[in-house]
Amino acid sequence: MSQPSVKKNYIYNTLYEVLAIIAPLITAPYVSRIFEADGVGIYSYTNAISWYFTMFAALGVRSYGQREIAQHRDDRKTASKLFWELEIMCLSTTLLCLVVWIGLIIFSKNYSAYYAVLSMTIIATAFDISWFWGGYEQYRFIVIRNSLVKIIGIVLLFVFVHKKSDLLLYVAMIAATGLLGNISMWTYLPKYLEKIEWKSLSLKRHYKETLVYFIPTVATSIYTVLDKAMIGWITHDDYENGYYEQATKTVNICKTMVFSIITVMSSRMSFLFAKQAHDEIKKRMEDTVNYVLLIAIPIVFGLVGVADRFVPLFFGDGYEKTIYIIYIMAPLLVIIGLSNCLGSLYFTPSGQRARSNKAIVTGAVVNLVLNVGLIYYLQSFGAAIASVFAELTITVMYLYMARDYFDLRCIIHFSWRRIIAGVVMLVAVYMISEMIESALVCIIIQIAVGTVIYGCLLLVMRDRFLLAQLGKVFCKLKCKRN
Repeated sequence: MSQPSVKKNYIYNTLYEVLAIIAPLITAPYVSRIFEADGVGIYSYTNAISWYFTMFAALGVRSYGQREIAQHRDDRKTASKLFWELEIMCLSTTLLCLVVWIGLIIFSKNYSAYYAVLSMTIIATAFDISWFWGGYEQYRFIVIRNSLVKIIGIVLLFVFVHKKSDLLLYVAMIAATGLLGNISMWTYLPKYLEKIEWKSLSLKRHYKETLVYFIPTVATSIYTVLDKAMIGWITHDDYENGYYEQATKTVNICKTMVFSIITVMSSRMSFLFAKQAHDEIKKRMEDTVNYVLLIAIPIVFGLVGVADRFVPLFFGDGYEKTIYIIYIMAPLLVIIGLSNCLGSLYFTPSGQRARSNKAIVTGAVVNLVLNVGLIYYLQSFGAAIASVFAELTITVMYLYMARDYFDLRCIIHFSWRRIIAGVVMLVAVYMISEMIESALVCIIIQIAVGTVIYGCLLLVMRDRFLLAQLGKVFCKLKCKRN
């Protein structure tokens, strides 16, 4: 089997990430205005609860399975055996979670109908084999499936959802399209699997390994999902969850522009670690961190600069608090960008997930403790502050633990020019905001001018990575002309 192309996979993943950015840009303004902040809050809260059940159903199979398939993909028989062992294990945990979930549906007072339709989300976990395609670096399958799911979801939204009372239907459509999308990925399997002897399957050996991957998933969920649940439990205010949901949605849209390359590189790094190609691993890690900082730093400053005009235009009236939550959470793009690089490109593919769990669990504890106090006094602001401190804790610990393999000085070397350019860009963006009345026109000009200022300043300060990438582009264009 020929080696998958990192460049093609990056293009596939980038195309999907572009769709992932466009989709909420189309749907979020419509949804936020129809359901208002409290309706968005109900969806955010119930979805957070269901996510915990899907997390237990998956039991760390997604990360562990992708790594195992990536390391054994040259041996189709072994890969086939791994697939069925992990899939059967995931099916059994999903069934167990569904039993408990039914109890939640029965005893819930306010949200039982929402929990009922979200059952499809939990069932979908058993059919999610994106980890298998990720291990083979066949991102084309994942991209096609996810793209179709999003497009179908958008069409169904505008056809069937028209009023606030359609919230339950909206939740059901999201759950149903996700389930059907996961099932559709199975159609490609016969080309990659061989027949195996069912008696040879051994599930026990995977439980310990998947637990190593499951622990950080639980810990991470404390500051990515539990915060939404805790906002509901502590404040009893659907509006607060609505404000927080829209802020995290905005930050997540920006994340897709930053983290695409990390997703593509993770499986290749597992393959390279299996081959002990350490020089290439270090070079790819350094280039990826360089790229992430090049993109993340200006987005942080740009997000802060446009938030006050973007939120009312995008989400409508009644979301003013979301602006200030975005201010707090914007630095997460750089903080999480660095931790994701180290986690996905070093700790996980090198088999050091148990070691990295110490940082993740520490971050979870920090977040949980801060959430309890800060949400009570500051509501959704408190959850945002807690998330930033938790992610910062993890990143600092990751950098310390990886210091012998990754040169930490390169982060400062990569960043200082970009921070200067970002600050100048932010000042210009604020000045534009004061001069233009139309929100839409203002945001378009802010983005265009900010991008030009940032890029030009980096060229003046001779940012080596940017110059190198531009040089490659010009060389390709020259070759095509010749």
